Amino acid sequence: MVEQSDRAPLLDWEEVPPAELAPAAPSPETEGSGHSGLSSYPTEGGVRADISQNASPARPNSVTAVSGESAHSPQKHSGPGGDASGTDKEGDCVFHGLTVRDRRITGWEEKDQIVAVFVVTFDTRSGNMIEWCLPQDVNLEGVEFKSMASGSHRISSDFIYFRKGCYFGLACFANMPVESELERGARMKSVGILSPSYTLLYRYMHFLENQVRHQLQCPGQYSPLEAFYEDKKAVLPLGGNGLVTACPTSALGPIVNRCMHPEMKITHPAGCMSQFIRFFGEQIMVLWKFALLRKRILIFSPPPVGVVCYRVYCCCCLANVSIPGMGISVPEFRPFFYINVADISALETEMSYVACTTEKIFEEKKELYDVYIDNQNVKTHRESLQPLLRLNSADREKYRKLCEQRQLLLYSQEVDGDCASNEEDLFILFFMEQNNRIFQTLSEVAGSADPTLSAEHVRAMGLDPQSDRGFLVDLLEIYGIDVMLVIDNPCCPQCCLGELK
Repeated sequence: MVEQSDRAPLLDWEEVPPAELAPAAPSPETEGSGHSGLSSYPTEGGVRADISQNASPARPNSVTAVSGESAHSPQKHSGPGGDASGTDKEGDCVFHGLTVRDRRITGWEEKDQIVAVFVVTFDTRSGNMIEWCLPQDVNLEGVEFKSMASGSHRISSDFIYFRKGCYFGLACFANMPVESELERGARMKSVGILSPSYTLLYRYMHFLENQVRHQLQCPGQYSPLEAFYEDKKAVLPLGGNGLVTACPTSALGPIVNRCMHPEMKITHPAGCMSQFIRFFGEQIMVLWKFALLRKRILIFSPPPVGVVCYRVYCCCCLANVSIPGMGISVPEFRPFFYINVADISALETEMSYVACTTEKIFEEKKELYDVYIDNQNVKTHRESLQPLLRLNSADREKYRKLCEQRQLLLYSQEVDGDCASNEEDLFILFFMEQNNRIFQTLSEVAGSADPTLSAEHVRAMGLDPQSDRGFLVDLLEIYGIDVMLVIDNPCCPQCCLGELK
């Protein structure tokens, strides 16, 4: 359900189903029903993840379900192996759209900034092509491949996040059988939008799903899309680069201290972080280190790619730091989301990114990435990074604490009826606090009269003095922190391992 704008009270693209009258926070019965007016084209994109055996609790006051978006039906992807029935390999996954009341802080509020609306179709003779778009002069080169992932012909529906230059896009794909020799028995289309920011794209998931169904059944009828664009089109600064300034860290106040940057909070629906950690297990600690080191991370997966786009986002969440000024000098760790071979030239100049792809050929392009993830297999071709693939005792202890905190949360929810806390806040806060502890310790040591980092300091940061030595050396170099690293060594009681000036 797309909420109606105050600027356009009567638009034919708006949908007003009975669900709009439901309360903002969905009841467990509503969450579990999976009912939607889009039964034949369900979605993962508007989101709850059934992480535990119990029903998910109501969301806390800071996060509420958008009215009319909480009743999405589970996604069904049909392929060679049958119907996935709304699940990913790691388990049930149905998502709800979210919003954050705390977004309105210190005068900052993100606005609708839709810069383009488009329809992509698959033509049996020409392949993927832009069928229609607004505005007509917008540069959509390559979007026809980004919004219809390679291999999508094997599934019935999907959603895709992607990046196009300085813009981010969301497209909903659907594949409908037809009795047409010209179309070879299948009609495939995607309907999508572009925006300078990806944080509000999920709001339009339901509208895009309905529109792709409409385009499959009634090709060429674009009036709802035209009305949508006229209502939501961006007013960008003249002569600007199209970028929308993110909410400044200094304006976040208690939100940062409590949880994370609001951009991360509202970007993707609830459950994806919990599912992400359950999918990778202890390997999450390996990904956490690569994320902090701002490495180029590429995730491979066959379609559907929607849930894999969530994993891209989750990787970015692992590197959150709320210490003012920390990380300004390091490369920005932005998600690319879905990529294909047309993005190779753009990736060649990127120093840090997280992306996903359905094209196996990327595995051979080792110059484009540092870390390659195939299903749950995390690997790197860079010899200097290979020691980070091995879990050490400190990694396992951190993972144990994470699981322990999760169990305590689930217990409090079941026994005490605590609905003010949720797993997503717990997981993201866990890594933010870990990152803050590391950088706070390093900053204090660097500013002291004796800038020497001892084994005691390393243990206090939750790291292993021996096994995490290489990780620390890389971290100090990348973030430009001026300390001397000294740890105990069995062969040399005080062995100086490195000094960074």
